[in-house]
Amino acid sequence: MTVSDRSLSHDPYNIIITGVGGQGNVMASRVLGTMLVTKGYHVTIGETFGPSQRGGSVMSHLRISRTSSWSPQIPEYGAHLIASLEPAEATRVFAQYGNPDVIVICNTRPIYPVTVIRGEASYPSVDDIQKSLSTLAADTTFIDATDEAQKLGNSILANIIILGAICGKGVLPIDREGFRRAISERVKEEQIAVNVRAFDLGTELSSR
Repeated sequence: MTVSDRSLSHDPYNIIITGVGGQGNVMASRVLGTMLVTKGYHVTIGETFGPSQRGGSVMSHLRISRTSSWSPQIPEYGAHLIASLEPAEATRVFAQYGNPDVIVICNTRPIYPVTVIRGEASYPSVDDIQKSLSTLAADTTFIDATDEAQKLGNSILANIIILGAICGKGVLPIDREGFRRAISERVKEEQIAVNVRAFDLGTELSSR
């Protein structure tokens, strides 16, 4: 089956990309939206921001349909795929939007909130988060996206690795060339190649 032949398992197909301020969450959601619009899909994106400049939560809802535009707000327990750039955010979002059929893709690198750094709160272990979500969700993939991005020269590329991992799941009509076109609209020409490498890496890691 080619990418063009791939159809959505649900219409609308509901995706949440979540993380904290500074991780490139909004960039990732808009690149993904562009890839799907180019394929002829209706895509509605809704974004919610915490105190993003101070590491607060940032969440993007994407609703994808072949036939029509939908409200940007995904109903509770209505996500089909949750892509998280930060482990605790995956847990937080799953509690409100997850369900036993959801696919979860998650970066393993924690970003500790100020209250944890001050010793006023605790942060769950990443192992516990993995075990919990693996029990609750239909499909979970944890990727050391930040570590891999640093090997490529810039930790911000973790968001693109996670995008590649979404592609690797094979649930959306997206591909490498669509990503190349979408990212070319948003970064300088000399940055395109490393972004494509990050996307390819995410695709590879998600299928292992």
